Amino acid sequence: MAAMDEGGRARRRTVLVAPDKFRGSMTAPEVVAAVTAAAEPLGWQVVGRPMADGGEGMLDAFGGANRSSEVTGPHGRPVSAPWRHHDGVSVIESALASGLDLAGGGSLNDPMAATSRGTGELIADAVLDGARRIIVGLGGSAMTDGGQAAVEAVLERLGGDRPIDRGVELLVACDVETVFTDAASVFGPQKGADPDQVIELTDRLHRVRAHYEDRHGGWLTEHGVDLATAPGGGAAGGMGGGLLVLGGWLVPGLRLVAEQVGLDEALTHVDAVITGEGALDAESFNGKVVGGVVDAALLRELPVLILTGTIRADVPSLPPRVTAVDLSGRFGEDASWTHTAACIRRAVEQEMDNFPEG
Repeated sequence: MAAMDEGGRARRRTVLVAPDKFRGSMTAPEVVAAVTAAAEPLGWQVVGRPMADGGEGMLDAFGGANRSSEVTGPHGRPVSAPWRHHDGVSVIESALASGLDLAGGGSLNDPMAATSRGTGELIADAVLDGARRIIVGLGGSAMTDGGQAAVEAVLERLGGDRPIDRGVELLVACDVETVFTDAASVFGPQKGADPDQVIELTDRLHRVRAHYEDRHGGWLTEHGVDLATAPGGGAAGGMGGGLLVLGGWLVPGLRLVAEQVGLDEALTHVDAVITGEGALDAESFNGKVVGGVVDAALLRELPVLILTGTIRADVPSLPPRVTAVDLSGRFGEDASWTHTAACIRRAVEQEMDNFPEG
């Protein structure tokens, strides 16, 4: 287990633990804690970096909520939405203000009436609270309103100003490339929209885009944005495009989180890496946490252990130095779901001696 420092002296080996959440089971910080509980008694020093790709779970990756605001929920009724503000940086998850889960899921959501207003209210609160940078994670949204209600809420609360007009940088974590007017056809069905409603919502998005270009065309031109073609404009039912109107920048969520938590710097000081998520599939290696962490680790020739609740059939062959543990396969589906932390600890105890010497 021992590695050597520059003077040839034995030192404790260090592992970077950088997982995504296990959806419905454990948050990313909880996964870090479970790995730490198993790794430290084995003599490893642990560096924890909970991760996210910009959607749900991003707030946890930045340290968790320390604020809460009562805002307009996706169904038009008040909800208490947690968010974070620290050292001039505010972090907002749109799912916590305008999320599909808040609306009762796709089967109970009203896709025609669902609103993004609450996310706009949180953005305005962050500006008024003194934020110099606001990070908004898109994902898990209920609405397909083009972000119009969010834009209106921000402008109303800030007296017609955009965040950028007050010197506030607005970064929008986005992991899709859907354009603005395709939001309904791509995401509407999962939000409860039937085929006729998808057509109506698409017509609405065309009208909202025309409204933005007519009323805020100068802002878009100033920002160098063509709302018709901007990749990611259709994220969160078009709210990606709405936040472009407000002067925001759409940024790949994983890159944004990795930069904010100092992933690259952490990788320069470790001997091995552990990452993971609830289900490993082909998409895990397409702009998601696991794939991004694996790629960054292999650039430094670090061994990687992937912990996952289940491995789907479409997972590509893993490269050398990368091992994946299917908790369901090893410990049983029921245990992996209801006792995830215990399964993670057991897997770490079984696998860490297999890491090659660095």
